[in-house]
Amino acid sequence: MTHSNLSRIKPKLRTQGNVTGNFGRPKVTAAHNNSIGESKKDVINITPRKDYINRMIEAFHTTTDNKLKDFCYHELHRLHAI
Repeated sequence: MTHSNLSRIKPKLRTQGNVTGNFGRPKVTAAHNNSIGESKKDVINITPRKDYINRMIEAFHTTTDNKLKDFCYHELHRLHAI
């Protein structure tokens, strides 16, 4: 039986090349946006709950789009309106 050198091959650590994981491209860190939630407006009007529920009911009854109907239905359940 012949002896092989397979037991002497050391595995090479991945210390060379780009750090990939983004479909073969080098990994990129996302830009940090610290201004999330900030607005340049002085006055921001938030729709009252009652008006929002009425808008969802009206949209549910007038649309033919199934995705919009599904959204309206789940919003009305989330708000305990139905």
